[in-house]
Amino acid sequence: MFIRRPVATTLLTLAVAIAGAIAFTQLPVAPLPQVDYPTINVVAGLPGASAEIMAASVATPLERQLGHIAGITEMTSTSSLGYTRITLQFDLNRNINGAARDVQAAINAARTYLPANLPSNPRFWEANPADAPILIIGLTSKKYDVTKIYDLASTILQQRLSTIEGVGQIFVGGGALPSVRVEVNPTKLESFGLSLANVRSALSLQNSHLALGQLANNQMTAEIIDNDQISRASQYKPLVVGYHNGAAVRLEDVAGVYNSTEDIRNAGYMDGKRAAFLIVFRQPGANIIQTVDRVKKQLPFLQAIMPAGIHASSVLDRTTTIRASVHDVEGTLVFSIMLVVLVVFVFLRSPRATLIPSIAVPVSLIGTFAVMYLFGYSIDNLSLMALTISTGFVVDDAI
Repeated sequence: MFIRRPVATTLLTLAVAIAGAIAFTQLPVAPLPQVDYPTINVVAGLPGASAEIMAASVATPLERQLGHIAGITEMTSTSSLGYTRITLQFDLNRNINGAARDVQAAINAARTYLPANLPSNPRFWEANPADAPILIIGLTSKKYDVTKIYDLASTILQQRLSTIEGVGQIFVGGGALPSVRVEVNPTKLESFGLSLANVRSALSLQNSHLALGQLANNQMTAEIIDNDQISRASQYKPLVVGYHNGAAVRLEDVAGVYNSTEDIRNAGYMDGKRAAFLIVFRQPGANIIQTVDRVKKQLPFLQAIMPAGIHASSVLDRTTTIRASVHDVEGTLVFSIMLVVLVVFVFLRSPRATLIPSIAVPVSLIGTFAVMYLFGYSIDNLSLMALTISTGFVVDDAI
């Protein structure tokens, strides 16, 4: 069975157009081409530790273990008050998932050499230094303190937004988790014959969360259930930190105790008011516009689950400029196609000759989207500019 050439050409053109149209809907949209650098950030925190202590007792053991990983081209670390950050950059041909497994193994190996009082294990995440936040959501309230807002954002909203398709990392900024701060008066402490070590030991022993045991006899056994953790300043004040001349010395006798945050030097403001911020990053290769639209669709739901009095609003939206630039280039592309068809018609004065570029140019462009999808390209300013320039080449060949 034979198919005539015009029919075969028509079917092939139709197939290319359909494939290109489907690929166009799947192509990611970005301001510039996606360049993924295999990079992993490792962070660790030890509240109250100086930069020198963090560098010596936290950063150094981690660097020794992380330095054994194959494929690292650059490793940099920064230590500050209570915080250490190590950035690992790998070869471009290094698989990021395999590198992440090696980083986790190195952290586990370094845990033995890290301080015993480290609140939590060092954590890591895959990062692309070329990426910037795609959306920043600000949370403000006239009713609640920023500590309450930050706690809500880090425990509920962050996890909820992380499940949205296309969303990568989400960081919470502008505050810190609630905490009780104890400001010890050294003069009063010395007058009772106590030291800072006595206060520290008393606080750690009297605020533990351990198994309390059981009460049992020959007939039954009962679990001892009690919450031995305290979280408010009023509960800390009567704690006994030592004895002097047979009398108990309580925490409120030697220190000021008040409700505060873990980090008093971390603050965020929006329109002159204290605020907490949700900083959203996209997954590599995700469509920025579609991802931001999905997040914004969830804002009414987030507003509903938050206590009345907390307001969420978009502070930064990268898609504003991306939509404008991509829309402008798309308009230029459409205008160039129309101009090409008009020029061919004016100079050749032939409907058949005009029909050729009017079909060839759109089909060629649509078919290009299928090739772009296969090669992992994105719709960005550079690719759209290249399509605009290529339109002239297609017309040259057609003529």
